[in-house]
Amino acid sequence: MNPVMKIGLGVALSFMTLAQAAQADDFKLSNNQRIACSRGLSAGKLNTSTCKSYAYVFNTKTSEYFRCQVSLALTRDNKEVINVQADGGCAKRPRIFDTDSSYSFDATETEGPNTNSFFGPGGYAVWASDNNALKVRGCIIISSGLGSDISKCIDMKFE
Repeated sequence: MNPVMKIGLGVALSFMTLAQAAQADDFKLSNNQRIACSRGLSAGKLNTSTCKSYAYVFNTKTSEYFRCQVSLALTRDNKEVINVQADGGCAKRPRIFDTDSSYSFDATETEGPNTNSFFGPGGYAVWASDNNALKVRGCIIISSGLGSDISKCIDMKFE
């Protein structure tokens, strides 16, 4: 191939790559991460501490999001750490809006089950807004205590 053809092909590939990047989805981490820990203490016996944290990853184009959780359990006696276990992952959740646009997002978790949750482990609230229009949707998702979550979203009215 001659040098002009190589340069032309390189420029064409550059534009194709830029076009694909412009169409790619954009993912953002929510600004509202939380951590909660619990302890099981027994004098002279094994002690266990468990911590969980949640965060949300949001697709700013489609309004789909992922609820991510990480947990760590530590077991020790009075002298040493005996066991450490960690786990985590993200679960895909449905779209908040039906159409693609440019969206903003935030979410927050309820307190643990010993404080304000009547239906098991509690729930979370999700807020999403359209960056191109005056459009906001608030959703609350709670555990029913029967194995399925209950989710309701409300479009905000601007008066």
